[in-house]
Amino acid sequence: MRKLLIFKEIYVEAFRDWTFKMLTKYFKVYSWFCFALLMVAVYALIYRLSTGFVFA
Repeated sequence: MRKLLIFKEIYVEAFRDWTFKMLTKYFKVYSWFCFALLMVAVYALIYRLSTGFVFA
C-alpha cells in the first residue's frame, strides 16, 4: 500500500504543472474563438443594418 501511495504522489506531482499549462493554453484558444464568433456576429448585424433588412 505504501508503494501505491508513493506512486500516486509522484504521478500527481509530475502532472500538476502540466495540467495548469494545458488549461491556460485551452482558455487562451477558447477566448480567441469566442472573440472571433463575436466579431462574425457583429459583422452580420452591421451588414443587415446597412442593407436595410427589416427586423420584424
